[in-house]
Amino acid sequence: MGGREAAPEVVLFDLDDTLFAHREVVDAAIVRHLHAVGGPFTAVDPSAAVTLWYALEEEHYHSYLAGALDFQGQRRARARDFAAAHGVELTEAEAGAWFDAYFAHYESGWRLHDDTLPCLDALEAALPGVRFGLITNAGLAYQLRKLEFTGLAERIEHVVASGALGFTKPDARIFTHACDVFGVAPAAAAYVGDRLRTDAIGAAGAGLTGVWLDRRGASVAEADALDAARLGVVRISGLAELPAALTAA
Repeated sequence: MGGREAAPEVVLFDLDDTLFAHREVVDAAIVRHLHAVGGPFTAVDPSAAVTLWYALEEEHYHSYLAGALDFQGQRRARARDFAAAHGVELTEAEAGAWFDAYFAHYESGWRLHDDTLPCLDALEAALPGVRFGLITNAGLAYQLRKLEFTGLAERIEHVVASGALGFTKPDARIFTHACDVFGVAPAAAAYVGDRLRTDAIGAAGAGLTGVWLDRRGASVAEADALDAARLGVVRISGLAELPAALTAA
């Protein structure tokens, strides 16, 4: 996966699992929630619980991105299916309450990745005048709360949320809209995210420099690898690598 020809004027980021430590916070929150709920959930193996919770997040969040579920609907579906896997049947209202109780544990653990603020500082030093933005497939108000809580709000100039636009990543329109908000051409912007196709390939297809933050050394499907190579996607394993990747000739 390739590099770029010129340093960007604007660097746009995904939030969850890119700047914000979503996965680590979720791991701890689901285990605390199961202990709090008790009953049949007290016997659930924590590792198995985390694995299933992530599988359901992937399944139902993609249903939301495809328009089959609304944002709250995918949350209820995750809770319902998780409970059902452990012999507990939940109504829609009960599934909503179950998820809300889990989410309180999730919110209490909100934090950034350790490399987030050092990366922003390093980018500002390497790229004088660089501007930062966010593109997210989650709700605007929800993500703004995270930015305020973690202190990122003062560093992020604009936040573009799919819920306000009616289309989601990897649709090229959300990336070009973000560039329009900043008043720059796509070629003058980079986008950094933890999902290869949704984030990096989507951004690169829209004319931005697409950067895939692969913190876990993920395997890549052949079709994704071909598209990433064709579009010059940059692959990094941590945010500490980003300034060099964006300033390389």
